[in-house]
Amino acid sequence: MLLSDTFGFQIHQHQSFLRSLALKLTHHSEDAEDLIQETFLKALKNESKFKEGTNLRGWLYTILRNTFINNYRKKRSQNTYTDDTENQFILGSITSDPETEADSSLNLNTILENIETIEKSYLEAFMMHFNGYKYDEIAEKMNIPLGTVKSRIFLARKKMVQRLKESH
Repeated sequence: MLLSDTFGFQIHQHQSFLRSLALKLTHHSEDAEDLIQETFLKALKNESKFKEGTNLRGWLYTILRNTFINNYRKKRSQNTYTDDTENQFILGSITSDPETEADSSLNLNTILENIETIEKSYLEAFMMHFNGYKYDEIAEKMNIPLGTVKSRIFLARKKMVQRLKESH
């Protein structure tokens, strides 16, 4: 068991690197911590797959990134819809068909790269909305007017579509 203890210590040495990466991906400290913990758990479970001499930081980065992408896909497969009421409540659909999903891992990587180029104030509101917060909840948490929330989410979407068109 000494090897596992040593391995656990070794992966823990990369926690600050993983935290900064997780925060870039999630834009939320609690989600970033969850992502880091899930990464550590997967790394410990798969210790036997780690080859001595391999770049541990790169290996952990790959686990974290893949975990983030898989979680993103799970949220996307919930196939959420918004209604047209004033506060834009989120409604979940029961099923989704993976065969008709628009994202592939290549497209998802392009999306994630482009997400990082959007201004932080727009992106924060957009990601909160993406994660299921209602417009009024976002306004309250960010301490900004409801109209500002709506315009930031609209502009983030518009910039994202524009950047994705430019990248193809």
